[in-house]
Amino acid sequence: MESSLVLSIDIGGTFTDVIVQRGEGELQFIKIPSTPRNPERAVIEVLKLLKEEKIVEVLHATTIATNSILGQVGLELPKVALLITKGFKDIIEIGRQNRPRLYDLNFEKPKPLVSRDLRYEIDERTLANGEILQRVKEEEVEKISKELLERGVTSVAISFLHSYINPQNERTAESVISKYFKYVSPSYKVAPEPREYERTSTTVVNAVLMPIVSRYIESLKEALTTINSPPLYIMASSGGLIDTEETINRPVQIIESGPAAGVLAVAELSKEIGVKNAIGFDMGGTTAKASTIVNHEAEITSEYEVGGEAHHGRIIKGSGYPVRFPFIDLAEVSAGGGTIIWKDEAGAINVGPLSAGADPGPMCYGKGGDKPTITDANLVLGRIPESLLGGKMRLFKELSFKGLSSLGDPYEVANTALSLVNQEMARAIRLVTVERGLDPSEFSLFAFGGAGPQHALELAEELGINTVYIPPEPGLFSALGLLMADEKFEIRKSYPKDLEKDFEELERELLNKLGRVDYFLRYADVRYEGQGWELTIPVDYPSFEKIKEDFNRKHLETFGFKLDRNIEVVTIRVFGIIRRKIKPKIRAKSRGEGKPRGTRRIMFNGEWIDANIYWREDLPSQSIIEGPAIIEEYSSTSVIKPGWRVEVLENGVLKVWRNG
Repeated sequence: MESSLVLSIDIGGTFTDVIVQRGEGELQFIKIPSTPRNPERAVIEVLKLLKEEKIVEVLHATTIATNSILGQVGLELPKVALLITKGFKDIIEIGRQNRPRLYDLNFEKPKPLVSRDLRYEIDERTLANGEILQRVKEEEVEKISKELLERGVTSVAISFLHSYINPQNERTAESVISKYFKYVSPSYKVAPEPREYERTSTTVVNAVLMPIVSRYIESLKEALTTINSPPLYIMASSGGLIDTEETINRPVQIIESGPAAGVLAVAELSKEIGVKNAIGFDMGGTTAKASTIVNHEAEITSEYEVGGEAHHGRIIKGSGYPVRFPFIDLAEVSAGGGTIIWKDEAGAINVGPLSAGADPGPMCYGKGGDKPTITDANLVLGRIPESLLGGKMRLFKELSFKGLSSLGDPYEVANTALSLVNQEMARAIRLVTVERGLDPSEFSLFAFGGAGPQHALELAEELGINTVYIPPEPGLFSALGLLMADEKFEIRKSYPKDLEKDFEELERELLNKLGRVDYFLRYADVRYEGQGWELTIPVDYPSFEKIKEDFNRKHLETFGFKLDRNIEVVTIRVFGIIRRKIKPKIRAKSRGEGKPRGTRRIMFNGEWIDANIYWREDLPSQSIIEGPAIIEEYSSTSVIKPGWRVEVLENGVLKVWRNG
């Protein structure tokens, strides 16, 4: 009998995670190495395994947008041109005077994504009040379009001054260019907001990604035709699913696709087990991500830098390309299982930011990697087994020893490296708590990702956190978040004149576009008059006084002060939500008596200790385990330190807390 299933696919830098949902509850977990140069290949391999079954829907999270900007997918970036208002040709090069390292005299700004000779100044001008002072000459745009074709340009970005108030000149240029080019990215469709540099940067990033993401989506859809062409939805950075048309037209919104899915899963799990305030800690093979969930809701921010260095705070900017689009607020650092351990000229041990990725991967993978990584350190210290994925993937400890020994005493190097990477990840957690005016000790830590449960308790001790939760199959938890996500589509308007009327207008526009919306979410970007930047405020109802009250409170929490000054609403945005009909419950199977399968010597704090080894499926509900212990499962390994205790909750989640 043919079965119907929903397929959830999360492609990470090291592994591709797949969950097959059959009917309303049965879940099958599949984890395979990613194929960075051809990321769709891993998906196609999974589809081959399921070709006899009827797939009714495919949900997908991908890192292709970020990796393209970082140059990690083996593809050259497309040749992009920019049409800009006369006098603003160098705006993406001048940018702002942000420097991530203030005293570094050798710091270089990121290379512009559009070369200077492909930036064309257009003799047009719209005033700040929306009045058109100089209209676009169609013949001028026509001439430029023909020249761009001859020069091999693939994609065109358009960013005219004040088009967020009146986009007429951009529309005119778009209509002409679209006769010659498939990929056209006008700023009024991508980022209709003030600040010409950030808006232009967002539009250029969108133009760069359009051909890459379009080809990627088309290859996936072609693979799906070999079964029954089910609908394909992509996870957006804002924490909702969007269709392929929206993905291709505005690919800037999938830059943090994978991490957003994990945050959603944490929000759902925190709601199910009744934890009000949660920190999501996601450590994979390449990076580690941290996020905060307050009252079961993820925080939303409106700006992000793609292609930059590790994000060390909202005020540390200038190393990447600004993108103005709603993102789930998270901090990301170059700290994963594949993060490379190295020694500097002074002989000190360092970790990252470079990663061994999936190919060749850590030395213990035996795929040709010649540099030791965090995974090698964990293996040598006994924290992970010598095989992964239920015995399907062997690890070669002798190779890890060889790599670590090249840097010094292997155990000392491994301990130092873990201490350094833990400090880096603790900093990411502080960014989404302390920097936002939140006390991490008042939160519970939710650890997931293939490597997250290996480091969670050390981070908890560092941050004063007393309780850690580890979901079933933590290595595939982000893929589970896809199955819990609703469809979520965004629209915005700058400088609204009548809040209620303008919110309703945006909602009608979304409803007409989608045909069906279950409910709307409203947000406003608000600042004090004369202030340089805004904070994003959820809007329950458009009362100006209520918005002011909420803004003052958030400003105080975020920056430690508030002002006796009028506020202004710069941009309003609406999300149209279409609810997911069937969301899986977080459950784990248990078929054992909770007895250890053996012991292994593990190094904790420089000392070797014998620890019991458990297989997670052997642990029945309500069983208690005392640390030190190791809990192994298909997708991850949980390290339980001495002084910590584990309880298996009814849904299979591991609750870990400090003794006493």
